[in-house]
Amino acid sequence: MPRVTLLSLQVLVAVVVIALWQLLATVPIFGRMLLPPFFFSTPLAVGSQIVDWFVTGVIWKHLGITLLESLLAFAIGSFLGIAVGFWFARKPLVAAVFDPYVKMANALPRVVLAPIFALWLGLGIWSKVALGVTLVFFIVFFNVYQGVKEVSTTIRDNARMIGMNEGQLMRHVYWPSALSWMFSSLHTSVGFAVVGAVVGEYLGSAAGLGYLILFASSRQQADLGLACIAVLCAVGLVLYGAVVLGERAMMKLYGDR
Repeated sequence: MPRVTLLSLQVLVAVVVIALWQLLATVPIFGRMLLPPFFFSTPLAVGSQIVDWFVTGVIWKHLGITLLESLLAFAIGSFLGIAVGFWFARKPLVAAVFDPYVKMANALPRVVLAPIFALWLGLGIWSKVALGVTLVFFIVFFNVYQGVKEVSTTIRDNARMIGMNEGQLMRHVYWPSALSWMFSSLHTSVGFAVVGAVVGEYLGSAAGLGYLILFASSRQQADLGLACIAVLCAVGLVLYGAVVLGERAMMKLYGDR
């Protein structure tokens, strides 16, 4: 399908959803409002709120804090996940020793860690970053670990026969093998980095988009809360696009290996 056609269909879906939302929130159907504006607001009200935020500049402080927390959580969690994933995959004994502890940590609901991180790190950005790291780390770790383990033993043995050392094996065999697995996890984890930041802000902060959502909820302002969600969706889309660009660059670099 041509890219322009695909993009047109994607925009059409958004237009239809927004139009239905506006219709059902403003026009009674059989004498009843299916989407009461008090609870669901309207697209025009949400859009007006977003425009007002950017015109007045109110949103920039909150958006900047949430974006900083998300980027730090994504970067730190991804780095740790990649490093530990490679380490465990290359050291079977280490992986076997730590296996039950990794599984226990992964099974722990991350939200219960938020108040603990707030107690340890305070209500600043680092408690939110820590929560985001716990979400990102395990996604990246398991994918990288599996990607390295999937390396063909025949390819590995042949590489050793021609004299490759561990560093060369890592660069020319293990790293290219894990690349597709790694970026598959990064596509997912970039959204979880934002989730960690917003949830942390929601549970305790004085700024950020999560704080604005809590503020909107306390004042029962649906338009404010939905405007925050719309901005978060845009942020997530931009971050996802950045990951895709990084993936394309890396795949071009290692595509022939």
